[in-house]
Amino acid sequence: MGSVVPLRPDLVNMEGYHSPQVDVAVRLNTNEAPLPPPQAFLDALAEEVRTTPFHRYPDRRAWDLRRALADLHGVRPEQVFCANGSNEVLQCLLLAVGGPGRTAAVFEPTYRLHSHIAHITGTGVAIGQRHSDFSLDLQEVARVTTEADPQVTFLCSPNNPTGMAEPKETVEAVAEAAPGLVVVDEAYGQFAPWSALSMVSDDRAVAVVRTYSKTWSMAASRLGYLVGPGDLVEALEQVALPYHLDSLKQAAGRIALRFRAEMEARIAGVVEERGRVAAALAELPVETWPSDANFILFRPLRVEGAKVWSELVKRSVLVRDCSAWPGLDGCLRVTIGTPAENRAFLDALTEVLG
Repeated sequence: MGSVVPLRPDLVNMEGYHSPQVDVAVRLNTNEAPLPPPQAFLDALAEEVRTTPFHRYPDRRAWDLRRALADLHGVRPEQVFCANGSNEVLQCLLLAVGGPGRTAAVFEPTYRLHSHIAHITGTGVAIGQRHSDFSLDLQEVARVTTEADPQVTFLCSPNNPTGMAEPKETVEAVAEAAPGLVVVDEAYGQFAPWSALSMVSDDRAVAVVRTYSKTWSMAASRLGYLVGPGDLVEALEQVALPYHLDSLKQAAGRIALRFRAEMEARIAGVVEERGRVAAALAELPVETWPSDANFILFRPLRVEGAKVWSELVKRSVLVRDCSAWPGLDGCLRVTIGTPAENRAFLDALTEVLG
């Protein structure tokens, strides 16, 4: 039976972006922080709730939050744009710079929402391929950017789901080669050895996107932001819905920045655990790739990846099944959790692999 609603024809066969939500004891599939925010953060946020004028609209421009983020990154508030998670930042970017008759370039395998949001906004997608080790192929970048003349070129560093950060010289080369805006998605940037934030200026078409969902332990808040040229930020404000960022979210973002030392300590803990998990995986019949993020991509060698995923679920462990994604045949991705969660995952995986 057809829809009674006159839907866009291109939406009919478009598959949505989904991450299975399964009731398990160990959930390591969505790259969340393994620990909740500090109690002092929760207490400060609760106090903010008590004094929030709920009968008034929030600050439309989220100016106090933007000032705080600008101080954190050494930029001007006019170079910061905040939204409901980094995905809304990406949507606003493509509404402002993409659209019908325009193109975004991506290099697979990479974060699937770059292409997905481009399609939703009517933006064409030009796809390039990475090297077999998932590093960026600069010759392929040159080919795609020359042939497609994209208005937006997406890089993900560290790349999701492969985990590797792009070297600075690689991002610099892409910024020189790409004809339009280069967007460096740094959802996992705090885990990486360097950041493209150092490349941002008003006279360079480079923007960096970040999120509070990972290292700030605020996935439930859905808060993300962009640091980029001031004229780009002005355009993003034009396409964002009025009052799109509620007062509590703005407050949570400001308060979280008081706890930078705690955040950095947690990053160090995750990196240490990542090393332990990587070492343990090296002893199992799986192929792995180096990671600069809070997850590890791996491919079971003796058992089909989808089968391993389902067997892990039976043992109450949930990882991300990437086996059907472009260029990732048989691959799974595991988030680095608490030491106990990581041990449970490794024990279950060892049992499944026999």
